[in-house]
Amino acid sequence: MSKIPACGPAFRNTLNGVRVPFSAVAAASFTSAGHEQIRTLVTNPNVAALVGNYKRNEVLKTLKTPSNNLVQMARQYCSNLPSHNVIKLPALSPTMETGTIASWQKKEGDQLFEGDLLCEIETDKATMGFETPEEGYLAKIFLPEGTKDIPIGKPLCIIVQEKEDVAAFANFKAPETSTVTTTSISPPPPKAPVAAPPKPSKPVASLKSVEKVPPQQEFHKPQQRIFITPFAKKLAKESGINPMNVQGTGPHGRILASDIETIKSQPQSQTPSTKALPEIAVGESYTDIPLTNMRKTIAKRLTESKTTVPHYYLTADIDMDEVLSLRSKLNIFLANSVKDKNEKVQKLSINDFIIKATAKACKDVPEANSFFMDTFIRQNENVDVSIAVSTDSGLITPIIRNADLKGISRISTEISELAMKARDGKLQPHEYQGGTFTVSNLGMFGSVSNFSAIINPPQSCILAIGSTKKVVVEDEENNGYKTKNIMQVTMSCDHRVVDGAVGARYLKYFKQYLEDPKTMLL
Repeated sequence: MSKIPACGPAFRNTLNGVRVPFSAVAAASFTSAGHEQIRTLVTNPNVAALVGNYKRNEVLKTLKTPSNNLVQMARQYCSNLPSHNVIKLPALSPTMETGTIASWQKKEGDQLFEGDLLCEIETDKATMGFETPEEGYLAKIFLPEGTKDIPIGKPLCIIVQEKEDVAAFANFKAPETSTVTTTSISPPPPKAPVAAPPKPSKPVASLKSVEKVPPQQEFHKPQQRIFITPFAKKLAKESGINPMNVQGTGPHGRILASDIETIKSQPQSQTPSTKALPEIAVGESYTDIPLTNMRKTIAKRLTESKTTVPHYYLTADIDMDEVLSLRSKLNIFLANSVKDKNEKVQKLSINDFIIKATAKACKDVPEANSFFMDTFIRQNENVDVSIAVSTDSGLITPIIRNADLKGISRISTEISELAMKARDGKLQPHEYQGGTFTVSNLGMFGSVSNFSAIINPPQSCILAIGSTKKVVVEDEENNGYKTKNIMQVTMSCDHRVVDGAVGARYLKYFKQYLEDPKTMLL
């Protein structure tokens, strides 16, 4: 949030109440001579008329990339606009890089009170409410509902203190942001570039030849200027990419961080102009579905996990007869204990017992409740079980905190509440970030006997729960056969943390708790 003050009284008095037009100041700022004039203008009121005497046509002939800082400084002293605050998109979660405006809860002209819901923003994990940071009036909305891939730091709206100041911003345009102070961001979607060096043919970052340079080598020759944001320059230096060979997609051909990221993601032998597209048979019809922020995050994280974490898998068959029997008895008890017959009873599910057994086994085998941290292994004291929940946007994992210390009934209630919030896109970051162990259950679909799940780093393990099926087994006591309800479980382990024997020991405890569930109640 940045505050733009109105014209200062000392400055107005020096000019006998006449403000210097901002257009003249901005025009002068496009030249090196104009830079010095603006510096003098804003620091020495006695020469304020200098900008007014500057010939605009001559300035336009020598038009160069403007100095945003100087223009902003000049705007602060010369703007006819009332005092106002520019509200920018914040980082609503540690992994958030861009956001989408799902809805505006206020409209232009509305009075705002601190804590009011200003808008709803879709992040990489959920749709979250953005509250009004201060009291005032909503003077201008820059981005309408449905605007996608908004980078952190992009102006969203303007708030003023007085209602009569709202009208002054009717035609106000969002200030340009060439850099953002937040790390790991994706810049705004590129606009068609205006004439400026280097001249791009289309607004897509490209590399003439992928030339890597040593970190100590200068990026460009002194006589050739490159327009690049500080963050993009830092990324280029770290990646060994020469900005001389990058065509920027930002305003006036400026190289943005996204341009460097695009180059990094391309194989050295491949550029956007030569990248092969899938062949489509003549006459075939298809639909291209845009990726949501959540789907992009899922694709990125699971690809990284599958390609960098050494997975191995252990499978066990578990007799669920005792769990099913105890579940039935407890549900009858819960139904009879309700005084108000109209009150809805939270029935226990098999999954509730699975979560409890998962947490208890984590306490017995703490190695499975650990994080791989590159240079060390962190063994977690708390057991916070992440539960995979399918939503329309993708998969998300709300967390049951300290699941080993909670009763099955409470676990059941929390799972229902979190699952509902997840499907409505209302989960808060603390409700889905920081789990220590994950359970993915597809047993409710009936047709899935078993499957293997992908580990969610930095966690070391994940349990994949299949459906419970009736199986004929040998009855040793009666010298015959009988049916059992058998559930298959597959455990995915990170071999850097959990060795095979440790994983087998974990499954042993997990199996014992489910086959004799009364022990979980102790």
